[in-house]
Amino acid sequence: MSNTPMAASPLTRAVLEIDEYVSGLGWDQPARLFALVDTARLRAQEPSLAAQLGLGDESETSGLTPIEQDEIPSGKPLDEFLGTIAWPDAVTGCALAVERLMLPPSAEAQVPSGLSEAKLAEWVARHPERQEVRMTVAVLRDGSRESALRLREKDSPTEVLTGPDLVPGLAEALAATFAD
Repeated sequence: MSNTPMAASPLTRAVLEIDEYVSGLGWDQPARLFALVDTARLRAQEPSLAAQLGLGDESETSGLTPIEQDEIPSGKPLDEFLGTIAWPDAVTGCALAVERLMLPPSAEAQVPSGLSEAKLAEWVARHPERQEVRMTVAVLRDGSRESALRLREKDSPTEVLTGPDLVPGLAEALAATFAD
């Protein structure tokens, strides 16, 4: 993609490609799940699918191709849904793009104790310092991780923060989809 640094690792490039794709759909989107497959293997084993995805022979020889999966069921908590996933061997990794509200660390002391999960979500939604954020997190079978964070108020490709440890809980949940 145009805003993806070529010097970045294949996993970082895949995360940024997914972030850019989801960003093009606008905000207030449902969570989106992607399988990550080895581009060269896909091209060799599934040439018609690779052609459909625009992965001609001139494409890079190493890298990961994100393939969006079916829509995530809206009535099921995300952690429960992720617990039901099993990937075939051809899938090298997976990624999830999800929007959430977050508070700055300074607001932690203000959180009322004893709130249910629903009441806590309501409290955060009303908090004046809340930020809307899109998190794109990817993991590979070998344990590699990468994340991209985009704030709604700074919705620009040049304002995307990347790093392997930005959303550790979500990365753990995605990694568990590869556990035997």
